[in-house]
Amino acid sequence: MVNQLANFNWISVSIAFIVYFVLGALWFTVFFPKPYRKSLGKEHETLPNKPIFIAGPALCALVITIASAWLIYALNISSVMEAVQFSLLVGIGYLFANTVNIAINPNIPRPILYGIISGVYHLTGILIVSMIIIIMK
Repeated sequence: MVNQLANFNWISVSIAFIVYFVLGALWFTVFFPKPYRKSLGKEHETLPNKPIFIAGPALCALVITIASAWLIYALNISSVMEAVQFSLLVGIGYLFANTVNIAINPNIPRPILYGIISGVYHLTGILIVSMIIIIMK
């Protein structure tokens, strides 16, 4: 399983990462900025714009993309339908569930709303990542 890195199409991994990261930027700043701020209890505030809020999500998107590619290659997923099934399993079973779990804490005033907004982003992102990797495999 460890030797899968040598088999990667790194161009597809790079494209998938960029699309996932850009989707996140658009998701939270263009598509759903008001519900996102509301979930954080900051609906009437401008959220801070610091390098950590760009570099952190970029690093996480990269790790998720590489881990997904690794599993796609190791599990020999080769069709679009298998990629969709993989995406739903990983997207709901890990990314969505973990996002909701992280949100359930006293610092997030609307954890379910936050979990839905962020969880659906990750589900959509992993679906796109998987499609790119499969199509370019």
